[in-house]
Amino acid sequence: MGLTSNKVLALAVVLAVVLFVATVWFWPRLARGGWKSVLGRIGLLLATQLTLFASVGLAANNSFLFYGSWADLFGQEQDMGVVVDHSAGSKDVKVVGTQAVDVPGGGRPSVGGQIQKVVIAGEKSKIDSPAYVYLPPEYFQGRYAKSTFPASVVLTGYPGTAENLLKGLKYPKTAYQQAKDKKMRPMILVMLRPTVAPPRDTECVNVPGGPQTETFFAEDLPKAISETYRVGTKARNWGFMGNSTGGYCALKIALHHPDRFAAGAGFSAYYKAADDVTTGDLFHGDAAARNRADLLWSLDHLPQGNSSFLVTSSRQGEGNLKGTQDFIRKVKAPAKVSSIMLDSGGHNFNTWNREIPPGLVWMSGRLSAS
Repeated sequence: MGLTSNKVLALAVVLAVVLFVATVWFWPRLARGGWKSVLGRIGLLLATQLTLFASVGLAANNSFLFYGSWADLFGQEQDMGVVVDHSAGSKDVKVVGTQAVDVPGGGRPSVGGQIQKVVIAGEKSKIDSPAYVYLPPEYFQGRYAKSTFPASVVLTGYPGTAENLLKGLKYPKTAYQQAKDKKMRPMILVMLRPTVAPPRDTECVNVPGGPQTETFFAEDLPKAISETYRVGTKARNWGFMGNSTGGYCALKIALHHPDRFAAGAGFSAYYKAADDVTTGDLFHGDAAARNRADLLWSLDHLPQGNSSFLVTSSRQGEGNLKGTQDFIRKVKAPAKVSSIMLDSGGHNFNTWNREIPPGLVWMSGRLSAS
C-alpha cells in the first residue's frame, strides 16, 4: 500500500484507537509495582503515541502531499537507472511510463487524454529531470493529427514533488474540465518540481560552478518538448506557471526570457530569490546576478518585454500581498499584468485550487497553438 493510500491512513487510525482502548483497559493491571509493569506502561504509551502521530502525519501528508511515496519519505531516489542517450540524433525526452487522467473515460487517451512520465535531458545545462506531460484528448484525435498545441511548464513549490501537481492540485483534471467546458483551448502541461538538482533549492538561477537551472528551464526544456511533441517553438506557444517557489520561477523565467515565454503565472509567488540553508550560496558575490534574481529590482532596472504576467495573493492570510502589489505597480508597457486577489487564503493547496482553474483559462488566452 502506498504512502498516500487511504487504506494506510485508515489502518493507522484503527491501530491508534485499538491501542488507546488497550491502554485504558490494561492500565489497572499495569499499575502494580515491578519492572514488568513499568515496561508495560511505557510500551503501551509509546505505541499509542507513535500510532497517533503517524495518523496525524499521514492525514497531513494526504492533504498537502509533502511526500509522494515511501521511498520519497525515506530519502530514496526513484526511477534511478534510466539511461538518456546524448549522442547525435537521440531525443532529449524519454517516456518511461503512462497513466490515465482521472476523468470519465480516462482509460482512452482520445477521450480523457494521457499523462506521460518522462525524463527530460538538458542539452546545454546537462541537467536530467523527471517530469509529467499531460496531453489533452484532442492530441490523440484524428481531426487534430496535424495540429500543434500551446504548452505551459508547471512547477510545484520547494520541496514538493511533481506528484503534487497531479494529485493535490489536479492540473490535468482541471485542464481537461476547463477545455471540455469551452473555457480554455486544449493545452499541453509539462509538470515537474523546481528542484532539478536535488536536494538543493537553486531558485531557478544559474549557479556559478553549479547547476545551470535557468538554462534548463528557459532553453533546454522547451526545446526538448517541442522536438518530441506537437508544440511550437515561438514565445507565443509557451507559458510558465507555478505555486510558491514554482511561482517565483515562473515569473522570473517569463520576465527574463520574453523571447521564449509569452506568459508567466505565479500563485502565491515571492519576488526575490531565497537565501538560506536549502539554497547555499547562489551568486558567489556577483551583485548583478543577485539583483537580477530580485524581480522587483528587475522591473525597475531592466527592459520589459512583451510578456503577460498573472500574480495572486490574499488580502488576509498571505505573506506576499505587499510584494504582489509592488509587482503589479512596476509592470510597464509593453508588458501586461493581471491578478487574482482573494479576500482570504493561506499558503496552501486549498488556496491554489481556487486560483488554478481561472489561472489556466488566463494562460490559455495568452498563448497560441500556431
